[in-house]
Amino acid sequence: MRETRLDTARIRAARRMIDPVFLDTPLYRCEALEPVLGCAVSIKLETANPVRSFKARGTEVVASLLAEHGSPAVVCASSGNLGQALAWSGRRRGLDVTIVASRFATAAKLDRVRALGATLELVDGDHETARDRAAAIAHRDGIRLVEDSLDIETCEGAATIGLELVDAVPSFDAVLVALGGGALATGVGHVVKASAPDAEVICVQPLGAPAMAHSWRERRVVTTGPVDTIADAVAGRRPIPAVLDDLLLVADDAVLVREASIVTGMRMLLDHAGLVVEPSAALGLAAILEDRERFAGRHVVTIVCGSNVDVDTYHRWVGAAFADESRRCRDD
Repeated sequence: MRETRLDTARIRAARRMIDPVFLDTPLYRCEALEPVLGCAVSIKLETANPVRSFKARGTEVVASLLAEHGSPAVVCASSGNLGQALAWSGRRRGLDVTIVASRFATAAKLDRVRALGATLELVDGDHETARDRAAAIAHRDGIRLVEDSLDIETCEGAATIGLELVDAVPSFDAVLVALGGGALATGVGHVVKASAPDAEVICVQPLGAPAMAHSWRERRVVTTGPVDTIADAVAGRRPIPAVLDDLLLVADDAVLVREASIVTGMRMLLDHAGLVVEPSAALGLAAILEDRERFAGRHVVTIVCGSNVDVDTYHRWVGAAFADESRRCRDD
């Protein structure tokens, strides 16, 4: 039987490199959501930390190893969350950090990267353009390029979420994981399949950024055109072959969801759980909303993976969801 690139012993060792502020995050049944969704829902909350996303679990491992080997600097491309996390982890260890991002990325995320002391270079174009530029900087300056999901440290750092999940929940039927580059999905999936093989690992991606989901379905890398989604944290176009190979081994399904369902999921997390989340963190709820029969009566875990939003934009999104819900109630 083929194995993923991940190693459970390394994942357990990774916990020792990660600042405790990012570990043992809240995991709880959200009973307020259950009558609305028709299934038992547990939330694994990855936003209550200094960078408000799960990404620092991976960057803590990367930065620890770089500092241990005396590396002075590091560069990565990011839509915002990885950049914040690497800036935080690098600053803590005295690394010079450069983040390359699209100038169209969420302004609040870019502001936070700057505030954390990283050098921020903006490029015209999308995240794939930023990836190319970051690779060019690494080659020019002879420094470490961090490639999210390709670098195994990012996957094994994210996999520590899976360790906490299987250790804390005696049984669950499915875990819903946001699917972008694949670090979170392959990391959590690796651990769940090793420890709770009967549980489904279901990856969720927006219809407007479907490259990895299409690649999983066709069992080959599928590159797509321009993305069209509010879920910027998962909006890649060029899947990484090695990451897809891992995903094919651990994912039971890869589903695509509509933008309206993502926004409704964000509104539900605000109304029923008191959580302000970014669109990628609502992908799990969006999947339930679009296929209620599949999850009816089951115990589902959803990973709330980030909460870095532009406040004004967030209010427009959830306000529109509230207005749509009010219209539906009147029509009924």
